[in-house]
Amino acid sequence: MTAFPKVLFDEGHSEAWTIRRDVAQAMNPGHPDDNSYARAADLLRRLGHQVSAHTDGTLVLDGQDVLVIAHPSAQRWERTTGLGSPEFTPEEIDAVEAFVAAGGGLVVLAEEEQEKYGTNLGDLLSRFGVRVVHTTVQDPANRFNNVASWVLGEPVRASIDGADVLAGVQRACFYRAGVLDAPGATALFQTSGSATPANAPLAVALPFKAGRVVVVADSDLFGDDSIGDLDHARLWGNLVTWAARSPETDAAAAEGRPEFGALKEAVEALRPYTEKDGTFTGDTALISRVAAEVAELAPRFPHDEVYLSEVRKDLAKWAETGGKPDFLDSLNAFHPDEQRVDGLEHLVVFPMYTQNGNPNRNLEAVWIRTVWPQWLADLEAGGYDNPMFVPIAFEDFTAGYDTNSAVLFPETVVVRETPPRFTWGGIFCDREAARFRMVTDAAAKTLKLDLPPDAARLVASQELAQETFTMWDLVHDRTHSHGDLPFDPFMIKQRMPYWLYSLEELRCDLTAFGEAVKLEADGVPHARYVQLAILFDRLFRFPVTGERVRNYDGLGGQLLFAFLHRNDIVRWTDNRLSIAWDRVAGGVADLRAEVEKLYRDGIDRSKLAHWMAAHDLVAAYVAPHPASKWAKRDLPEEQKAMVDAVLPDEFPLSMFYEALRRKLADVIESTKGVH
Repeated sequence: MTAFPKVLFDEGHSEAWTIRRDVAQAMNPGHPDDNSYARAADLLRRLGHQVSAHTDGTLVLDGQDVLVIAHPSAQRWERTTGLGSPEFTPEEIDAVEAFVAAGGGLVVLAEEEQEKYGTNLGDLLSRFGVRVVHTTVQDPANRFNNVASWVLGEPVRASIDGADVLAGVQRACFYRAGVLDAPGATALFQTSGSATPANAPLAVALPFKAGRVVVVADSDLFGDDSIGDLDHARLWGNLVTWAARSPETDAAAAEGRPEFGALKEAVEALRPYTEKDGTFTGDTALISRVAAEVAELAPRFPHDEVYLSEVRKDLAKWAETGGKPDFLDSLNAFHPDEQRVDGLEHLVVFPMYTQNGNPNRNLEAVWIRTVWPQWLADLEAGGYDNPMFVPIAFEDFTAGYDTNSAVLFPETVVVRETPPRFTWGGIFCDREAARFRMVTDAAAKTLKLDLPPDAARLVASQELAQETFTMWDLVHDRTHSHGDLPFDPFMIKQRMPYWLYSLEELRCDLTAFGEAVKLEADGVPHARYVQLAILFDRLFRFPVTGERVRNYDGLGGQLLFAFLHRNDIVRWTDNRLSIAWDRVAGGVADLRAEVEKLYRDGIDRSKLAHWMAAHDLVAAYVAPHPASKWAKRDLPEEQKAMVDAVLPDEFPLSMFYEALRRKLADVIESTKGVH
């Protein structure tokens, strides 16, 4: 999992803490929890971080993203690992400074009366402008479990390079802590006014050249017997994730395949002579040219030999007769669902429209790559079965995909008759991820929203975002067929008011969010990122993307925002957006419960009654157009006329979204064709 940080715990300088439980047991047989960071290391692993320990020899930081130093000490003061000297060599201090300057992260966990422990940790920290004050904080008023030296720190809300390092964190206890002197750093927690010393930093964070440094004046709060207290676990994950080296800048778009160029030119030559329904009116020799180029590339795809043979046959028939194409035979031969192998490539050639892209039935060619990492295959096999789902990425494509389209669906192909069932559906995770990253980054900056460290990492990494979208799409897609469904969930051939589509898509996303909450608790690393992706895409990109005519995805985003805002989970105050991170999961679950109740009750209602109830649910949070006949219940009797009475923009954008749409217009436009 290269998208996640590599975290190195130093245990080679006589540290009082170890991530190895057996070593902690040997250090302190009577109370190993007092020397163990095994739970802290496990928490990071559950977040996807790759954790290891340095136990011997000179500290080597090559290939690492974060270095953690947890309270080195002479053995006269603490039970320690007993490995090496508690002092760092001058060369090691130079190496750590260079590591951070080059983009690495450093997390240092100090202690009370720091100067007595026989370590030169102060020399190391001085390189970053931080000093641990030799004292023990006492606070008789703000204390934990009635112990005056167990100090409840006061959180300091501050933005650090657009990041909210304390997202989801309200309370933390510093057990027998010192304080910090760090004029150039941002305090995260400080002592209260009743403490001695008062209003002094207990934890700080600071950028240093290309890297980041975190210093905490107590090491006990993340030990095995304390990390479960208050908000320590969330604070620990935030600190290490924020400090971690930023992901390498990912290219937002593939370079394309030069060998695809001839086929692309041949396909594009047909476009001017193709009518909306796919009928070809030009020289059929152009179709024969496409067939020849497919034959040229076919040997690169031996696993698709039968399919590409059928493509050439369908092209040959089309060239013979001209007119409207029929690719049913080749469509029946294409089964990417039976070849879900990570990295496997396919050449796909069909006359088709592209959903949210080109509405005309043009011939298109796309070179795709399957994205099926083992962790996703295990997830699908372990309870999230979805045999039709095929996550894919672009290698190259023709003009029909130089659009907003992010799917490859068999039902878009021109055929003589509809097959009895479709067996696969492809979703371009690279395009979804790139659009998400671009819009979320722009929206967060526009709205002055400080992102939690994991969200900032998601926005920064194309690789992590792609993997996240594969998991989101897997769970979302299968949800269409699960639950109390009063109607055909896909609704492809039904004529219904568009808010029914909105609620169905939103229901699937709210369900995916809830499943991600469960999977995060089970230790699936991508699960937290799925929650963030759903939240931000729904709040930022969906409402302001596309035309306002019956924009059902946009309406779902408006509904989620309005519900969270109504419940004080999302706040827009002083031209700044803030989110109560510890309440988001509960808010999403509450909205999901309302939608699911609508569905359950709908089973016992008439179609019209259900449509009206759905309109009422949406209108309770998103104001309908003042001229809405549905809101006034001023409807004709005939069903088709009722649907026609739906206004093109039945639920207009709020003033908040109107302003956001204008400010993000250029970014939204630039996402077309990105991958």
